[in-house]
Amino acid sequence: MPASPSTARALNDRLALRLLQQEGPLTAGQLKQLTGLSRPTVADLVDRLTASGLITVVGESGEQRRGPNARLYGIVADRAHLAALDVRTEGVFVLVSDLLGRVLAEASVPIGPDAGTGPAVEQAVAAVESAAKEAATMAAAPREGVRGWGTLHTVGIGAPGLIDPATGDLRDSAGLPAWHRSLAVTLQDRLPGARVTVENETNLAALAEQREGAARDRDTFVLLWLGHGVGAAVVLDGTLRRGASGGTGEIGFLPVPGTAALPSATDCTGGFHSLTGAAAVTSLAAECGLPTPATPDGPGAAEAVRGAVAEVEKAGEGVPVPATGPRAAVPVARPGEGDARPGEGDVKRPGGTDVTAGAEPDAVTASASGEAGPAARASGVDPGRGSASESESESASESVSAGTGPVARGTVARPGSGAASVPATAPGRPGCGAPPQAGPGGAPPAALPGDLPAARFLRILADRIAVGAASVVAVLDPGCVVLGGEVGQAGGAVLAGLVEERLRRMSPLVTEVRASSLGGTAVLRGALLTARDRAQDELFAPPDRMGG
Repeated sequence: MPASPSTARALNDRLALRLLQQEGPLTAGQLKQLTGLSRPTVADLVDRLTASGLITVVGESGEQRRGPNARLYGIVADRAHLAALDVRTEGVFVLVSDLLGRVLAEASVPIGPDAGTGPAVEQAVAAVESAAKEAATMAAAPREGVRGWGTLHTVGIGAPGLIDPATGDLRDSAGLPAWHRSLAVTLQDRLPGARVTVENETNLAALAEQREGAARDRDTFVLLWLGHGVGAAVVLDGTLRRGASGGTGEIGFLPVPGTAALPSATDCTGGFHSLTGAAAVTSLAAECGLPTPATPDGPGAAEAVRGAVAEVEKAGEGVPVPATGPRAAVPVARPGEGDARPGEGDVKRPGGTDVTAGAEPDAVTASASGEAGPAARASGVDPGRGSASESESESASESVSAGTGPVARGTVARPGSGAASVPATAPGRPGCGAPPQAGPGGAPPAALPGDLPAARFLRILADRIAVGAASVVAVLDPGCVVLGGEVGQAGGAVLAGLVEERLRRMSPLVTEVRASSLGGTAVLRGALLTARDRAQDELFAPPDRMGG
């Protein structure tokens, strides 16, 4: 059935606007060429869009031709303003942009854990209003007769926690500040003309990586967020998957070996978060003798990882790195052969807890040493064998390290991490902070190329990340995993290569691992892209619906 004239006009207008958004200013002749529409049809749509205040003449083409130069038309970016918020447990980051995404103003406000709901919401809303006012002063003079010029049209919010798929509201989650749930409602009340939307922060990060970052060439991938906490976002066939209750990607609750307990419905201690959250990463860095960041948050953990990568690259350590085409692995020194750092006979944990010679090994250390245990059986290591193949040996010995030391305590993906301890590596077993094994004749073994503390730290961290990534790969077969967040970006190709090398040994499913190119900024970018899409869906509608 052919489209009605009004529907055809609406489709043509949206096509032209999308081209102007993607290509920048165009002449009527260029619009005709790109759209395939007739000259009269293009002339009509240019008149309509100009009258509605969506496009205007921004210059002239530089083509040499007879007569006057052709006029260049561009989208009126200040037709509407957009706000993006990255809501964290410790504060809010805000940016305001024009309709094309050009940032006009930014603001941030720290919010302490003792702030009440009312004061916290007021601080956050005030930051949005301040940024919106600053952006308005930068806007061009409003066009007469065009309503809503330069006003805040749409607000996109990225927040930790579950989003109710039926209502779009942030659900009440244990461990999240109460002001998170009140913020969207208050913003809508204070900005009655704006459209306010809320989305899970990791989902927004995945959207940004897909549109502007490391997954631009992928329709199917998983983003593994590594920051203050951990989370995952799943994109299948170009579509973000949220799940029946909005909880797709709550990987922080994934039970994993190497922790002291199982997670619960309200506390992810003992889950994947306990191995890879920021507090766990900074504790691991301390155990490996690396400089300890000032704060065990996402930026602090990223600082530790970035420093380790720089040290490894400077020393020319053998770590898997991407090559042309499929990634090629450079041999890695086996942690079980020379991975120990000289130290005292007893291991001292951060915080002053001593692990003496009688310490009880946990399931992971038991499996790697050949003692029977749940992790040994699950990993396929034969407790009765005195030695294993090279692949099994490396996997087992690195699993030892993955289970040692303090791990993060938290209740959700990113917020509210503290620390909880699990049994450390038993004496004589290799790992960060453990004494070296004696060689033949009682002499300590010679240091191998991979004995650099930074290299050990990155190998152990890759072990931990691979545990969660392998579970995702086994279920979804995404073909690509992006290590996102501040830590994923800081690890770069080095950490991504290590994780990919481990996944090759753990799964028959071919999976490329990439480092985020956006890092911690991905949430804000995703919130902005979401706000822009929603605003353009409305503003690029047929003229009789635009209120202009």
